[in-house]
Amino acid sequence: MRYMFLTSGAETGLVPPQRMIDEIEKLSEREMAAGRMIARGGLAPTAMGSARLESRRGKLKLTDGPFAESKEVLGGFAIFEFATREEALASLRSFMELHREHWPEWEGVCEMRAMFGFGATSAALAQPD
Repeated sequence: MRYMFLTSGAETGLVPPQRMIDEIEKLSEREMAAGRMIARGGLAPTAMGSARLESRRGKLKLTDGPFAESKEVLGGFAIFEFATREEALASLRSFMELHREHWPEWEGVCEMRAMFGFGATSAALAQPD
């Protein structure tokens, strides 16, 4: 099954330590070589170009960032293909252990979400994983 990892935390302006970035690169290279990591990316600070388009009561509303009311923002994502949920959780833990070890002052979360492919039916969307 495909999973997306979404990392978020407070936008502090602090740059991650180079050692952590290096270790994430090594982890990513291993996951890509093993055929598990499909895509990944880090997101630039909201001040470098962000916008939201909301749909409310049948109308669209565009808001340019940065978003002062946001306590946490998405910082990056990765898409994986894992054989089991347990394998996905082990990978999630490995990724967050790099943060704990190399950037202990960072506070944030990495959410793991199962993904549907194109052509998913509404019945499939109602089923828990």
